[in-house]
Amino acid sequence: MIETVRGSITSLGFSSGHRFVIGNWASSPVGVLSDVMWAQPDGQRVLLAPEYGADYITSIYSYDEVRVQPVEVMLGEVTMSVASGDLRLTIDLGSFVVPLPPRPRFVTATVENWCSRALLGTRTYGVSPTGVKEWYRTCKIVRVTAASGLLADEDLGELRPIEGPLGFGFTDPPKTPSQVTLKVDLKR
Repeated sequence: MIETVRGSITSLGFSSGHRFVIGNWASSPVGVLSDVMWAQPDGQRVLLAPEYGADYITSIYSYDEVRVQPVEVMLGEVTMSVASGDLRLTIDLGSFVVPLPPRPRFVTATVENWCSRALLGTRTYGVSPTGVKEWYRTCKIVRVTAASGLLADEDLGELRPIEGPLGFGFTDPPKTPSQVTLKVDLKR
């Protein structure tokens, strides 16, 4: 049986070494959902998500720590803000959009997967750490042009590309901070 989530993934890093992947899902098997996958400077992998989301996400990916807490994402036309516990992020999105047409899963698993690896260093098809097959079907890509962040009132530093592996799933996001609108198909 195929499950589908639709929404966006925004990924970015900071000069402090903190790296984030923010999921903002308009639809999923558990409803509307926002989450933050957080790679700390020491490599610790943390999930921030509400309880219903944490249960669903950890059935697909693995983390060193799961913090069950609200995640609020406010998405404007060219801005995004994220609040969860003592984390606050403000993100500016570029206006240049790379739109992509709809494609069947076999194209995502073959041609698109090859192109994505060659151009962005990321994969569009693979198997999660818990054995779930995934097809990341990108609809559009927008660059993150600026960002600021606070963690317990400490400044996270300047926006940076994502350095090093994050280790959440079968692939890491593009190194360049970006927001990808996509449809993800999952088969357990």
